[in-house]
Amino acid sequence: MDGDHPLCLAQSHPSCTVSLLIALDDTDMPGTRGTGRLARGLADAIALCHPVTGVTRHQLLVDPAIPYTSHNSCAVVHVEAGPGALEALLALAREAMWEEFIEGSDPGFAGAAVGEVSPAVVAFGQDAKRCVLTQERALSLARNAGVRLEPLGGTGSGVIGALAGIGLAATGCDGRYLQRGRIRELARDCTVAEVLGAGVDEVVTLDGRSVAAGRILCPGGKAPKPCPVRGRVVLFVEETDGGLRPIKRD
Repeated sequence: MDGDHPLCLAQSHPSCTVSLLIALDDTDMPGTRGTGRLARGLADAIALCHPVTGVTRHQLLVDPAIPYTSHNSCAVVHVEAGPGALEALLALAREAMWEEFIEGSDPGFAGAAVGEVSPAVVAFGQDAKRCVLTQERALSLARNAGVRLEPLGGTGSGVIGALAGIGLAATGCDGRYLQRGRIRELARDCTVAEVLGAGVDEVVTLDGRSVAAGRILCPGGKAPKPCPVRGRVVLFVEETDGGLRPIKRD
């Protein structure tokens, strides 16, 4: 991406930046790359012009009435940019999703500034974790709440998860990070110090004790996945005989 790209031209002074969310859902089919990988690729492209603070995964309801590929989750890219950058971010998301479109998928995407996400959108996200929702409700709510929401191919049912992702990510207390700082580089056993240096704010046991040192076990070469908790990035662990085992939380 060169400096003349609309996304780069939309840069603003750091003191004028806000937190923006770009959410994607239902972009894959069995045996293909997942929504999380697509979101990470989009995040890498955005990061050429604006700071990306992370990519989060949010678990939605698993129910026979809902078509999904494997786990029915959505992904959200968190960006620090000027409010005027949202349109360019959405254009980039649209372009990336069309380039990666998989026949048979039903993608949708959404975008909003965190500070402008209404309680109704947050409630929609919470409902999506326990209820079967409709496209009609998602599109109507987005219009009334000022959230940019767009179906993109297939039935467009991904707009449900995309809007839910906006609501859940805006709480700052849902899901887990697929990408944050350099955490994906730690796809091996590592130390608490390495995790803290890679972009995690705190390592905590489930009974609430903060851990300052120790060995974190990453079986299968999978990097630890911290969670957003009230504006902080927290890796939850449990103590075992061999060290600290990360706990995957949805």
